[in-house]
Amino acid sequence: MKKNTLLALLLSASSFAALAGGNIDAGKLAAEKFNCASCHGANFSTPIDPSYPKLAGQHTDYIAQALKAYQRGADGAYGRGNAIMGAQAKALSNTDIQNIAAYLNSLPGSLVLQK
Repeated sequence: MKKNTLLALLLSASSFAALAGGNIDAGKLAAEKFNCASCHGANFSTPIDPSYPKLAGQHTDYIAQALKAYQRGADGAYGRGNAIMGAQAKALSNTDIQNIAAYLNSLPGSLVLQK
């Protein structure tokens, strides 16, 4: 493979990875638009109900997969059932999901990553 072709391939792959990772600033706007803090807390670490998850610092792939599962609903394969989250998630585009996941991951959180 020629050097220019290899360089172009590497650059396009890194551009795709950056795009797939989501945009933190757009994620902050989307989280505000969809009012995520109303249940998960202003800092996303203090939910209004102890059964609601803390989202700050959570892994991007986990958040993205969870939102996709809520979109599928409890009846879908690998779906999740929750009336509130199901309705919220259905309104999200794939880009919204990636951006929100990137934003929530960027926040300092109190999740235990190791014991």
